[in-house]
Amino acid sequence: MLNLARKIFGTKNDREIKRYAAIVARINSLEPSLQALSDEALQAKTQEFKDRLAKGETIISITAEAFAVTREAARRVLNMRHFDVQLIGGLSLNDGRISEMKTGEGKTLTATAPVYLNALTGKGVHVVTVNDYLATRDSEQMAKLYGFLGLTTGLIVHGLNDTQRREAYFSDVTYGTNNEFGFDYLRDNMKTDKTRFVQREHHFCIVDEVDSILIDEARTPLIISGPSETNAEIYVKVNGAIPGLQKDSDYITDEKSRSVTLTEDGISKLEKRLNVDNLYEPQNIEYLHHVQQALKAHIVFKKDVDYVVRDRKVVIVDEFTGRLMPGRRYSDGLHGALEAKEHLPVENETQVLATITFQNFFRLYSKLSGMTGTADTEAVEFKRIYNLDVVVIPTNRVLIRKDEQDEVYRTAREKFELIADEIARAQGEGQPVLVGTVSVEKSELLSSLLKKRGTPHEILNAKNHSREATIIANAGQRGNVTISTNMAGRGTDIVLGEGVRELGGLYVIGTERHESRRIDNQLRGRSGRQGDNGRTKFYLSLEDDLMRIFASDRLSMIMQRLGMKEGEAIVSPMVTRAIEKAQKRVEEQNFSSRKHVLEYDDVMNQQRQVVYTRRRKILEDKADIAFLRDGLKSISEAILAKHSPETSVNSAWDFDAASKELSAEFHMPIDLEKLAVDKHSTESIQEGVIEVVAKAYEDKKKHVGDELMGRIEAYVYLQIIDQSWKEHLRTMDTLQDSVRLRGYGQRDPLQEYKREAFKLFESLMIRIEDETVLALVRMPPPEQQIEQVPVVAEPESSKLIFAHPDAPAPTAGGQMDDDDEEGHGIQTARREGDKVGRNDPCPCGSGQKYKKCHGRLESEDSV
Repeated sequence: MLNLARKIFGTKNDREIKRYAAIVARINSLEPSLQALSDEALQAKTQEFKDRLAKGETIISITAEAFAVTREAARRVLNMRHFDVQLIGGLSLNDGRISEMKTGEGKTLTATAPVYLNALTGKGVHVVTVNDYLATRDSEQMAKLYGFLGLTTGLIVHGLNDTQRREAYFSDVTYGTNNEFGFDYLRDNMKTDKTRFVQREHHFCIVDEVDSILIDEARTPLIISGPSETNAEIYVKVNGAIPGLQKDSDYITDEKSRSVTLTEDGISKLEKRLNVDNLYEPQNIEYLHHVQQALKAHIVFKKDVDYVVRDRKVVIVDEFTGRLMPGRRYSDGLHGALEAKEHLPVENETQVLATITFQNFFRLYSKLSGMTGTADTEAVEFKRIYNLDVVVIPTNRVLIRKDEQDEVYRTAREKFELIADEIARAQGEGQPVLVGTVSVEKSELLSSLLKKRGTPHEILNAKNHSREATIIANAGQRGNVTISTNMAGRGTDIVLGEGVRELGGLYVIGTERHESRRIDNQLRGRSGRQGDNGRTKFYLSLEDDLMRIFASDRLSMIMQRLGMKEGEAIVSPMVTRAIEKAQKRVEEQNFSSRKHVLEYDDVMNQQRQVVYTRRRKILEDKADIAFLRDGLKSISEAILAKHSPETSVNSAWDFDAASKELSAEFHMPIDLEKLAVDKHSTESIQEGVIEVVAKAYEDKKKHVGDELMGRIEAYVYLQIIDQSWKEHLRTMDTLQDSVRLRGYGQRDPLQEYKREAFKLFESLMIRIEDETVLALVRMPPPEQQIEQVPVVAEPESSKLIFAHPDAPAPTAGGQMDDDDEEGHGIQTARREGDKVGRNDPCPCGSGQKYKKCHGRLESEDSV
């Protein structure tokens, strides 16, 4: 029934091609009139289109005209005219789809029409390639076309400074690599000055070799890390100042919340011991943080209860199970404070400063599209992860390449000997040969066998992009033999030399099947471009990794049935099907791995967007501290609750203790007994406390001036956000490691991660606001106030590490002892107060109601 429907109506792809062909017919109809225009008149079309868009026309309404103008400009400037199929590919890109175009069909030229059309909006277009060489080549070539049409072209490659990058990003069209675009996004969100941002909005992006970037490289995130900004000396210095402080007179402890608060006397003592004028000046926030952690290390955390010392290391004791947790570290600098307390070496660590997966980076774009010669095998993943449809574009000329059946041998040794013989034979006849290997080791083995036979050849290991492209470009010349590891040279066409067509075209030999059918198709696609003839063949052995791991049993059985002897090859459609089944299994496994990485980063991404948005608002609009009263309320509420057993004011209240703690917390005298006159409830007294503190802060503001105080607020807020976010990243890393173990306890690690990540983030945002409130109200009085706001320090670029590491293995499931089912929970500081309403927006930033999002997860947890 389905086949009958396809015969009548065609496939979905057929229908899309038919729709695009109708638009191409309109583009073609405009060609004669455009050819009659002078260069100046053709160039004037760009401003005409911009004016029409400004008056309310849409991209859709000018698509055919803009494509026609691009084609005519390319004919005049590049001496290249778009084929109809290239226009179809461009229309697919403009619709935010992936255009699958065979090798040699001219993907670089195909992209120019949708690039030009979307650049007319003035919002910028990004064209992403796999390496600096291709980005440089394409930008230099196409800048001539875009320049003729009045558009600017920028290039992002390694080694540019911020000024050069900003200029490139503010061009109409920007070429660069996926890594550079991703790292620049992360770097911008670490900046402390909005004038130093290099990127603008993520409008439209075309990804060349989209399968390589969005599939192959998507298993691992981009990570910027650097040395922990704190050196060991500050831990040791602060640690030496803590002993000798007296309980009640120098600090107040709250065992229930496991917190320590310094009194005025305690602050004065520490300032003298540390030789600091004022711990609460904005530039000393980091110092103050270490003081607070050292206090917790000495007063709250007990040796042999919360931790033990083993082999000169602080080892955490799990509070639920009592088991040791070697390798785990307390976050927020507490572990370093414990190491200093125990006179152990304080470990300097690298610290993750920013991270994002390619999936979540590219989903930032309002419109995303891509080009490749091989996407259809991954169409499901493109749709599920990126919501991208794949459109298979017809070739300009009929494909006449001959793809031969695989030959399978028993051992790798006999396979490589026969490959070397075949190469020598073809080279002797003058036919060019391109050989694909899966590793440097295999390419060098084959090279040594060819040297023994006296067969001249080039070996390419993708170490030099410039030379790589030259070698690949010459691979189609008569008698040339090129050995290439994996698919080095993607993006460079192999043009057949004189007389090569008569010899059968380019002969492509695969020495091993790749895990992915797509990579094999890429190798085949090097031959038979633009209607050229050619030949491809794979030589395999049972010792190849794919065969050995995934297909050995079935193939061994087939070979035994056929009675194969050493040196003999098996050529059978049954073998080919068995290999394809093995490849599908590996592809499914790899998809699962990429999906696994994305599921975890999706949780992180919601949090990242909230924090990055808040940072940008601070940098662009100064700080919005509307939460000041809320913070004062929650802090005073917690203190009053400890000292007021009843809601009504009576003799059971401990006014002295509450006054002392409030005065220490807010760094100003607060007399509760005086405030309690004429007040009969906790709420009314609390309002009185808030009014006293808020008035003192407003007095500071009036004295300093709104403009300077606004900058101080922004400085303090930003510094606390950045420090807290870095620690949160480390904590989330630890959480991800710990939840993997819960699979053994029959718990879903992802749901566990979501649940605890939400609690951690809720705690983080509360902590940021509370710490900001306290830092601001504790600032020195006006007569001591600083004249200038210090600049928030950014990490030194030279010390940053930019990495795109190997992907972690997927989480294993299984069983574990019941008593370990608790897992290793990460403790969060929770603020008691108003709960999130069931119908309120979820604080995680998902946009859903709380009851539909984390409220549901918490309900499940309580069942």
